[in-house]
Amino acid sequence: MQGVAVELVKVTKRFGAVTAVDAIDLRIPAGSYCCLLGPSGCGKTSTLRMIAGHEAVDDGDIRLGDTVVTHMPPARRGTAMMFQSYALFPHLSVVDNVAFSLKMKGVARDPRRAKATEFLALVAMEKYAERLPAQLSGGQQQRVALARALVTEPQVLLLDEPLSALDPFLRGRVRAELKRLQRDLGISFIHVTHSQDEAMALADLVVVMNAGRIEQADVPRTVFDRPRSEFVARFIGGHNILATAGGRSAVRCDRVQVSRGGELPADGTGLAATVQAVEYQGSSVVLSLQEERHADLAAVLDDAIFFADPLQPGDRVTMRWRPADAHRLD
Repeated sequence: MQGVAVELVKVTKRFGAVTAVDAIDLRIPAGSYCCLLGPSGCGKTSTLRMIAGHEAVDDGDIRLGDTVVTHMPPARRGTAMMFQSYALFPHLSVVDNVAFSLKMKGVARDPRRAKATEFLALVAMEKYAERLPAQLSGGQQQRVALARALVTEPQVLLLDEPLSALDPFLRGRVRAELKRLQRDLGISFIHVTHSQDEAMALADLVVVMNAGRIEQADVPRTVFDRPRSEFVARFIGGHNILATAGGRSAVRCDRVQVSRGGELPADGTGLAATVQAVEYQGSSVVLSLQEERHADLAAVLDDAIFFADPLQPGDRVTMRWRPADAHRLD
C-alpha cells in the first residue's frame, strides 16, 4: 500500500440554510496521520464524508494525489471508511466479513478468504476467523472492522470516531495499534475525534475545527504550546486565558507557579487568586483558582511540590509565570 496526499480547496457543504463546512482549505501530506478534532457540529464528520464520497461537495474541490475526486463515486477514489458503528454483518463469519468487499469485486472464494486471513493476522485476529461478530468483544469487533477496511488496500483510510465505543483501558491499547499500523502500512489515515488526548497521541497533523471552519492545523506540540485562538486554547484545554493590555494571552496551567499569600506581582506576570478546589490526579494536583477578572483559572502542580505545603479551598495564593510562557492569541 502507498499513501497519497489529500487536498481540500475551498470545500463547502450546506444542509439547507445551514453551512456545515465553510470554504475550508487543507493539505494532508501523503502517509501522515491526520486527526480532525472539534466539538459536535463543528463540521469534522461532514468533511470526512465528503472525502469518502458519501456526501456531495457543494463548492470547491477534493484532490487525492494528482486526481480530482470531487464528483467520483466512493468505490473509485482509493479510500476506505471505517464507521463508528463498525457495521459488521451479523450472519457472516469474521473472515467472510473481511472478504465481503472482495466478493463484491468478483474475487473467487479461496483467494479472497486467503487475503482476508492475511489482513486479520495484521490486526491479530486470525484465530477468530470463523466466529460470528456477536461472539467477539467490542475491541475485537473494532479490529475486524479495521481489517475489512484495509483489505481493499486503500491509499487513504478514513476513520469516524473509531474508539468512542471502547472502554478507556482498551481505547489506549487500540490507539497504539492504530498508530503502529499506520506507520507500518505507510498509508494516509484521516481520523475524526472529539477527544483532545486521542488527537495528541495519534496525529502528525491536528486540524481543530469550529463552526465549519479550520481554527488551526499544525503538529500536536504546536497546537498545544501555541494555540492560535482562544477557541483552540479552551478546547485543547490545559491553558489559562488572560486579559492583558495588548489583548488576550494563553498560559499553560503546568507553567504556573503558586505560592501562599495572595500578593499581586509588580511586574504583571501573575495574579492574586483564591483556591476554589483541589483535585489529586496521581502524579499531579490540579488547583482550580478564582480571580475577579478571569474565569476558569487553574494550576497543575507536581504532587511532591503540592504536598510539601498543601493548600485548601479558600486559601489566598499568588499565581506567577515567566513572560515567555504567555502566548498571545489572535
